[in-house]
Amino acid sequence: MQAIAIKGRGSLSNPISRFLAYDRHREPEDGAPQPEVPRAPTVVMRETARSIISRNTSPDIPFDQSVNAYRGCEHGCIYCYARPSHAYLGLSPGLDFETQLYAKENAPELLRKALSRPGYQPSLISMGSNTDPYQPIERRLKLTEGLLQVFDQFSHPVSITTKSALITRDIAILARLARRNLVRVHISIATLDRELARRMEPRASTPTSRLEAITRLREAGVPTGVLIAPVVPGLCDHELERVAIAASDAGVTQAAYVLLRLPREVSPLFQEWLHTHYPMKATHVLNLLRAMRKGKDYDPDFRQRMCGTGIHADMLRQRFKRICNRLGLNLNNQSLDTTAFRVPGTPEQGNLF
Repeated sequence: MQAIAIKGRGSLSNPISRFLAYDRHREPEDGAPQPEVPRAPTVVMRETARSIISRNTSPDIPFDQSVNAYRGCEHGCIYCYARPSHAYLGLSPGLDFETQLYAKENAPELLRKALSRPGYQPSLISMGSNTDPYQPIERRLKLTEGLLQVFDQFSHPVSITTKSALITRDIAILARLARRNLVRVHISIATLDRELARRMEPRASTPTSRLEAITRLREAGVPTGVLIAPVVPGLCDHELERVAIAASDAGVTQAAYVLLRLPREVSPLFQEWLHTHYPMKATHVLNLLRAMRKGKDYDPDFRQRMCGTGIHADMLRQRFKRICNRLGLNLNNQSLDTTAFRVPGTPEQGNLF
């Protein structure tokens, strides 16, 4: 049966979690009419988490600590590498990932406790490394806002990656952090084509809104960069320079890019989406991607998983380097301050000599 696009959703199907021992399929009846396009309402489950700071040792990731207030993401980006994590909940990385969401309602409280522990050594904490901290439900639940207030109170450095203009809601607190060199923001933009963006990341802010958010953040003194991601060969890779130029005009000083990643269930979900929305381009896109992934849909080798390998990947790297040099991007990569950290209510340590 041909996949049916669902308005406002990225995934076209809901494959069962790989950890469940059974599967179910509905067999169409002979002569039965085509099913109507299903509705997929968002359901938010509130949970009391036991911990909030996740740690990693990946050598290709510029941070070792991260915080995620949400599991699942309503933005519905079909390419999202975090989709497979929903399988650990017994849910599907497909529609469930963008409709069955979990909100860690005690996230700010847990962060405050974690930072207050004796012996805690401050280092950069990233937000947005798994699911977007400014996805639509944040407008109502304000968990990200609560986490930022904790970072502000503890003078703790934080980096934020998002594809939502909702971040401008918190400009006041971000500006306070920026004045103490405690925050850095990256706005993710894969394409400037509004129609492609609507299909590929259906509930994220439009590309134009993201560029406007960059301008507002920079005007407030918040250091802001652009993450050109994902670069999809044969679909939006030709926009690499255009996105960099538009972001530079909006005020970014830093830029990075990430090649499309298709781990585990993301590969069949993306291929289903691609064949449905862009059937004439699908084979070409997948062949180009596999040429940059040693013939596979995905290669997890940390030395190349972000940028690929081979001739096409090398050309992409050269193009990116050239446009950054032309625009004067990435000239100053100042680290955020970890020396100002202190637990609220404790006296500051003075100089003994």
